[in-house]
Amino acid sequence: MGTRAARSAGLPFGAENPARRRLALGARLQIHSWSPRTPSTRLTAPAGPARGVARPAMAPDPVAAETAAQGPTPRYFTWDEVAQRSGCEERWLVIDRKVYNISEFTRRHPGGSRVISHYAGQDATDPFVAFHINKGLVKKYMNSLLIGELSPEQPSFEPTKNKELTDEFRELRATVERMGLMKANHVFFLLYLLHILLLDGAAWLTLWVFGTSFLPFLLCAVLLSAVQAQAGWLQHDFGHLSVFSTSKWNHLLHHFVIGHLKGAPASWWNHLHFQHHAKPNCFRKDPDINMHPFFFALGKILSVELGKQKKKYMPYNHQHKYFFLIGPPALLPLYFQWYIFYFVIQRKKWVDLAWMITFYVRFFLTYVPLLGLKAFLGLFFIVRFLESNWFVWVTQMNHIPMHIDHDRNMDWVSTQLQATCNVHKSAFNDWFSGHLNFQIEHHLFPTMPRHNYHKVAPLVQSLCAKHGIEYQSKPLLSAFADIIHSLKESGQLWLDAYLHQ
Repeated sequence: MGTRAARSAGLPFGAENPARRRLALGARLQIHSWSPRTPSTRLTAPAGPARGVARPAMAPDPVAAETAAQGPTPRYFTWDEVAQRSGCEERWLVIDRKVYNISEFTRRHPGGSRVISHYAGQDATDPFVAFHINKGLVKKYMNSLLIGELSPEQPSFEPTKNKELTDEFRELRATVERMGLMKANHVFFLLYLLHILLLDGAAWLTLWVFGTSFLPFLLCAVLLSAVQAQAGWLQHDFGHLSVFSTSKWNHLLHHFVIGHLKGAPASWWNHLHFQHHAKPNCFRKDPDINMHPFFFALGKILSVELGKQKKKYMPYNHQHKYFFLIGPPALLPLYFQWYIFYFVIQRKKWVDLAWMITFYVRFFLTYVPLLGLKAFLGLFFIVRFLESNWFVWVTQMNHIPMHIDHDRNMDWVSTQLQATCNVHKSAFNDWFSGHLNFQIEHHLFPTMPRHNYHKVAPLVQSLCAKHGIEYQSKPLLSAFADIIHSLKESGQLWLDAYLHQ
């Protein structure tokens, strides 16, 4: 190094020893520590004295040479430092002990800005594994976000998380993957799609063959409601990337089913549903419980909190009654039906809008010639009314009766199990709920094809039993009734806190 460094500093051979010492010291001081802006260690020498001054040749510097050979020095962080970066200005998260700065990336995140932001300041290893089907490819794009790693003395999980449970769940997931339970049976989903299309055709044939009197009209509406509900469950499969091994084909079929068969935008569903899976029943992070507090008081903790704050947006002690008016009957025809158009236009989701338009054009051209415009509009809203009841009862039976709270940053398994419950398996329950009667397994393995839920359920039950976690499964009608019971209970808790605390 001596000759090369002397030449780069402008020093001739035979320079004096003091200059050599200054050069070596300067070189050591100029070794750059590792950071995202300085991806490699560089060795630079300070400028030397003017030419013509004789200096002796420099010997190699063993300290600088050893440092350069070791490569970049990683930056280390503690959990406290990571936790402090969870606000709006700066967001960090941890995956496999690596620390990533997602502050600018959130807006470009394909799954939406909110779902990734919900894990800011936390370990996101398990949700990262759960949501992505091509993790190797995703990690390549994450390299530019990497800013360091956890210090060696730091544990791999925050203190709020159960290490033993997390380790065993990761072993379970590895076992599930080896068993092939994450691979879809394409014949199953093809037949499922065909049965939807057959129901759709049967609805039109009912009017065409039997006329437009009351009974054929009602049967057509029921069949179309089944089409919409079952298409809703199928788009859910494609949206979760659980059918094909590549995201491209899942996204394409997702657009077709939710856009052309249902008239809704895929981006809207992604925006809401992935947040729900990331932090189920966590207030201000799960949009599925956004009806708290303006329409309902949900969960024991939040209801008491609302009562102590003396807040009353609705007569919550009667919410188990007015749920039948503003819940199942109204969600789709009075809210979703209109909000989806606002969503795609406000966010300029023109591809989604184009897919949606194909549904409304097809539906209009199919039924207006048979019914006329007024009866057509009546049919459309009756279908949305029936579908809304079906959708709300099925989707809320697994979550509303469960634990609802603020985000406590618990481990993946505990987060999902305290917010979900199952409904007993049967051929009807599986079909009626789109296999969402296996809500626990679906939340633990969101990309698992639904036809494999019943296969992994015994393994999940064993894990829960070992760690003393309640694994709830109940009859279908009991699950429906529990929605009302929980609303009544939380409404009474709110009233007691409102009047007496």
